[in-house]
Formats: sequence, C-alpha cells, structure tokens
Amino acid sequence: MIHRIVKMEFEPSKVEEFLSNFEENKSKIRSFAGCYKLKWLQDKHNTNIFFTYSYWVDDQSLENYRNSELFKGVWAKTKVLFNAKPVAWSTNIKSSE
Repeated sequence: MIHRIVKMEFEPSKVEEFLSNFEENKSKIRSFAGCYKLKWLQDKHNTNIFFTYSYWVDDQSLENYRNSELFKGVWAKTKVLFNAKPVAWSTNIKSSE
C-alpha cells in the first residue's frame, strides 16, 4: 500500500475556495479505482497550510489517478490558489508488528 502526502500552502484568502473544491471532489477521489482512503489535515497554527493524505493500493493506482481527467480538473483549480510550491511524498506503509 502507498501513502501519498501532499503539503499545500494557500493564499489565506483562497482557503475557502480550496475547501469548496475539495468538498466537491472528495467522494469522486475516494471512489477512484485503487484509492483506499483520503483525508485532509489543516495546520494548527498556520491555517492556510493543508496536507492531503491518500492511501493507494499500489503505485499503478496512484499513477492512474494522477493521469486521470479527475486529477487534472481538481489540480487545475487547486494549483492557482497556492502561495508556495507544494511538496509531495509517496511512502510505503509498513506494519510495526
């Protein structure tokens, strides 16, 4: 399983626009083939910084999403709201047991 973490910093005046776009598309992303889970976190002190956490069955599922029309549409509306370059990580999920 792949865990995708994306840190995004928005113009403070654009936060509501991001949240609206996320709300509009979250169920579509969650139901995309290979997506196991999707959530977002907001920084406690810098409320214009968000992280999306998504869980994917494998690398190919994540790549299929990243090449999809859904992603292209969501990302086109999201990237114009940034005030800093986003940072993304793909990590393997390992059990500690």
